[in-house]
Amino acid sequence: MPDLLSPFTSTVAAALAGTHSLAEALGLPPGSAAAWLLALALLVVAVRGALLPLVLRSVRTTHARARATPQLTALTRRYEGRRDLESLQALQRERRDVHAEHGISRWSLAPALLQLPLVYALYRVVSDLAAGHAVGLLDAGLVASAGAASVAGLTVTARLGDAFARDWRSGAVLLGLALLAGALSFATSRWFTLPLTDLSAGPALAANVSALMPWLGLVGILAAAAFVPAGVLVYWVVNNAWTFAQQGLVRRLAPTPGSPAAIRRLGG
Repeated sequence: MPDLLSPFTSTVAAALAGTHSLAEALGLPPGSAAAWLLALALLVVAVRGALLPLVLRSVRTTHARARATPQLTALTRRYEGRRDLESLQALQRERRDVHAEHGISRWSLAPALLQLPLVYALYRVVSDLAAGHAVGLLDAGLVASAGAASVAGLTVTARLGDAFARDWRSGAVLLGLALLAGALSFATSRWFTLPLTDLSAGPALAANVSALMPWLGLVGILAAAAFVPAGVLVYWVVNNAWTFAQQGLVRRLAPTPGSPAAIRRLGG
């Protein structure tokens, strides 16, 4: 998988080298912690910004599927229990007609899937940088520069356990980053993702599992925070902050038809 995605990681690595150069051009000392922190933040903004057209396409696709759901559910009920070839063919034809009516193509999930390689590459590059591994245009010199940059003794390679063992204040900073990343993930899922999901037609188990997702995300981030370097924690905070803002705008401006957020918007 990493070999297949190497073009994406090389592109993101080049982007990080570019944002670091931009940070220096803005007057920050070369190789300083401020320059690298700004470079990481700008990298996340650049990659997530580049993905916005795909995000907008995914939102439109989600809306189309939501509008088609009542018709598709009615079709399924009409043909329920009918397993003869003629009925199955008729069901498929009518489903295709409903999809065409609402503009749903067989490639409608492509925008969401195309986001995955870039998101993976972003995480991979930040992880490799924090681990001291050169990637593409992030050569050994830049990696060494990032590894040497520190804030109050904390470098991008610092880990939670080691930081607490060396100085409780450094550990508290990393713990604060982990808590902030987890809180942003929890709030995004609880306030924005769940209200944009229509679970009324699904089984009760699906609703119960969905209600647990914010907590599982929070626990997962806090558990992983004990093992990942500080650079990844910074990435999580910036990336989760972007997702929080993005999903908040989607809920406010374009809630999924039939979802709790859309119903509240119509009622308000």
